[in-house]
Amino acid sequence: MKRTTIIDIAQSLGVTPSTVSRALAGNLRVRESTRKRVQEKALEMGYQPNIVAASLRRGKSDTVGMLVPRINRHFFSHVISAVEEVLNPAGFNLLICQSHERAEQEKQAIQVLLKNRVAGIIMSHAMETVDFEMARRATDERVPVVQFDRVNAAVPGPRIINDNFSGAYMAVKHLIRGGYTRIAHLTGSLSVNVYSERFKGYKYAMEEASLDCGEMVFEGAITRETGYEKALWLIKNRKVDAFFCAGDHSSVGTMQAIHEFGLKVPDDMGVVGFANEPFAGFITPQLSTVEQNAYDMGHRAANALIRIINGNPLPGIDQEEVVPVRLLVRESSMRTPINNTI
Repeated sequence: MKRTTIIDIAQSLGVTPSTVSRALAGNLRVRESTRKRVQEKALEMGYQPNIVAASLRRGKSDTVGMLVPRINRHFFSHVISAVEEVLNPAGFNLLICQSHERAEQEKQAIQVLLKNRVAGIIMSHAMETVDFEMARRATDERVPVVQFDRVNAAVPGPRIINDNFSGAYMAVKHLIRGGYTRIAHLTGSLSVNVYSERFKGYKYAMEEASLDCGEMVFEGAITRETGYEKALWLIKNRKVDAFFCAGDHSSVGTMQAIHEFGLKVPDDMGVVGFANEPFAGFITPQLSTVEQNAYDMGHRAANALIRIINGNPLPGIDQEEVVPVRLLVRESSMRTPINNTI
């Protein structure tokens, strides 16, 4: 079906295309009656403006691209909401893409955003991504990129991250204080910054307490299914008494494995996750976890991009902004009485 153009509307009304263009833009040089006729005819004919062409004419875009690994994760959906809260009042619309954790889809999404002439890109990398050339290409084309959560220093621009090291350290330290000594760590790929930093926090807490963490770390265990599989293997083959999981979804799988093995959480085994997904406070037992403060991260990322677009970047634009985290202690790790929040 042929796309309706300004010329089609002009021919239908017997006016010039420039008159239609000005009328649709609300230009007061066009009589009110003519503006109304044009707008009604545009609606009748199903006219959709060409946003890219309009951006080229104005020399600027009012669309910002956002790329996330998965929209259906509580953390990423909340970052998106926070970004919109900042961008929309500033006159920007948000075009959202997701990589589904695939490196190739991430590259394709960036290409789509660049073709749509976005004013800037806010992104978190896919788990598979190890080549950041496409993101660097965006900055080479003078499209600012703000990375959040999963970031890489090879891409110029602001990086907004959680204090993943401290979050992991607090979680493992809490388990140690509860009397757990054989603490396993289920995580994602250690080539990804967030999981690398959480592993370092876990390792530091274990070494500080002179506890062995050899053969207790498993990568590729970030979903409920993989968390269940790795936890079940560890329970059968290693003398573990607690789990620090780099994500809440793997924590749920871990607790399922513990229960199926006939053990109890937290009496026999403690579990702490990371993210504070909505289900964390509703499952039984309630899951202890690290709060990531997604709204704060989203606000910071959007404000950083607006500053660049407006030509007012802060000094040290390539430096990271670190969002504080906090440990929420719930039933899954409360083998001994402890305060609710650390």
